[in-house]
Order: sequence, then structure tokens, then C-alpha cells
Amino acid sequence: MGQLPTVEDVARVAGVSRQTVSNVLNSPQIVKPDTMTRVKAAIAELGYRPHASARRLRTRKSSTIGVRLDPMTNGISGSLLDRFLHALTEQAAARDLRIMLFTAQDPDGEIDEFSRLRDGADVDAFVLTSTVHDDPRTAWLLENDFPFVTFGRPSGEDDLGAPIHPWVDVDGFSGAQQATRHAIDGGARRIGYIGFADESTTALERRAGWAAESAERLGLDAAELDRLSLAVVDGVPQGNAAALHLLGLPTPPDALVCASDSLALGAMMAAASVGRSELPVIGYDNTPVAAAVGLSSVDQPLDLVAESALELLFGVSGSTIVSRIHSATDPLYRLLTPTLVARKPTQLARVETSGSPVAGNHNER
Repeated sequence: MGQLPTVEDVARVAGVSRQTVSNVLNSPQIVKPDTMTRVKAAIAELGYRPHASARRLRTRKSSTIGVRLDPMTNGISGSLLDRFLHALTEQAAARDLRIMLFTAQDPDGEIDEFSRLRDGADVDAFVLTSTVHDDPRTAWLLENDFPFVTFGRPSGEDDLGAPIHPWVDVDGFSGAQQATRHAIDGGARRIGYIGFADESTTALERRAGWAAESAERLGLDAAELDRLSLAVVDGVPQGNAAALHLLGLPTPPDALVCASDSLALGAMMAAASVGRSELPVIGYDNTPVAAAVGLSSVDQPLDLVAESALELLFGVSGSTIVSRIHSATDPLYRLLTPTLVARKPTQLARVETSGSPVAGNHNER
């Protein structure tokens, strides 16, 4: 196998200097059009590929995006971030960008990694996931003026009118609203809701979508909505315990909408255990588990989330950080619409669970 072509080979074939070839690769705006054409033709003829490591040393541009790899806390809901990381890595590679995964035990540890990676010029930007209210990570990145985008809208901010940083999110209100509408259109008239026991925008938006559709279509007031909703830690046992509680009400729900597929799977098991296998249950995130058990679920467009995150950082097709100013025509965010995937459920056998305690903002009646 012969040696790979070099910059000197390209310069010889194009009849230009080595510096001119370097200018074509790194500063094309200063090269005359006819010279650019000759050099590009030589590059194509020889099959020359610039050495990425050498280019990074010259330009101090790493062409790398840092992303924290979250601890695996739930094998069902965790698949959502796995799918997002796969989409982000694939689309970054198409731009000649790389993804660097790193771990941290807590937000302070992640900030330490931010500082280390920034000081070593190891990354050009960060993509943050699992954002929370008053997130110290975003505060640090803003204070240090380092490029980043979050998968998740800022909590407690005017994130549509005056976003404080670039963000991408999937409209949780719309997703839960679609799920509730599907249950109502199927004949349900008393729909329970099992959501997350936190004050994140995700938790609040998904519950709000269910509540708004239930109030408008079914005429339920706030007190009745409180009776029909529970907030718990995400997980199958918690979904099971919450569903058993709701199904044990004097007037139980005739359908359940859940904030995740983990909660929905637990709810399906609970329904089966009390002889109500036919109870409509709708989840969120459209995980492989949902497809396997025939669970209707809200699908998040993760390919588009990844594409939007990269666009906010690097523009439509580039690999260099762009500076953005929020405007009505080019907002500093992308709020994407999910889609409900309706399925016919399979019959789950009776499953005994420990029934973890239910926590959160609910009123027992």
C-alpha cells in the first residue's frame, strides 16, 4: 500500500505553494477563486485528507463536543438519552465533529470537568442533558462565556421571550395533551395521571397538558384533577403503586396517562393485577419496552433534537461555533412537537410487586 498524499503533493499537482494549500484548508476566504478551484481539483485527484490532529493543534479548534454520560438509574427511561447520544454522535460525525463522553458524580463534579476540558482546549462546546431549576452548570457556562446548548428548556425563566442560553426541547404540554386526547377519543371520561415528583419544566409541562385537555374536554375542575393525579419518582414499582392507589379510588379512572414508559409499564402491571387488563394506559418516550408490550406512547423526535442542538451551536451545516442573537425570526431555542404512537396493548400477566411508597403532590380522598 502506497504512502498517503501530503500537502506537498497537493501543492505540486496544483502548481502552488504549500502555504496556499494550507490557506485553502484553513482560511479559504483569502484565496482567489481560480486558485481555490485548482487546489480542490488536486485534493480530489490525490484523495488527500487533512490530518485532523495536526489541524486542531494549528487552529486550537478541537472539533469536539463534550457530553456528560449520566449514571444508569433506570434501564427503560435511560434508553431515551442513549438514543439521543447515538443521534448526536452520528450527526456530529457528518459535520466532521466528535463527541467526547465524560462522567461526573454530581453538578459540581461536572463543572470541574467543564473547567478541565476548557483549559485544555479539548472541546469547543458542551451539550447538557437532565437540566434542573437553577441549574449551576448553565450558570457556570454563562459566567465563563463558553458555548453550550441544553436538551431541556430553562426552568423558571422566560425561555421563549428572552432565553438566557440556547436550548432544545420537546413540547411536553403537547405530548401529554395528545395522549389525553387519544384516551378521550377512545371513550375515556375520567383519566388519571401519574407524573414526576419534582418541579422541573418537564414535570410541570406534561401534567399541565393532561390537566388542560381533561378540563376542556371533560369539564373536570382543579380539585378533581388533583384527586386523579399522583407525582412519584420515575420507575416501574412507583408507577405500579401509584396506579393501584388511583384504581382504588371510590370512582377510579377509566384510563391512565403517564409521564414515562417506566411509570406506564408499572401502571399496566397494576391494572392487570386487579383484573383491569383492558384499562387504556399511555406512556411517554416511546421506548423499546413500549413497542414490545404494545404500549401507546408519546415519541420524541430525537434525531431532530440532535440536529437542532448542532444547528444552534454550529449553524445549519458548519463545524465552527457561531454567535447567535435571539430574535423572532431566528430564536435562540427550538421547541419541537412530539407525536403519539398508538398501539394495541398485549395482555400482561398478573405481576406481584413490592409497591414502593407514593410521593408527591396528591390529595387522598
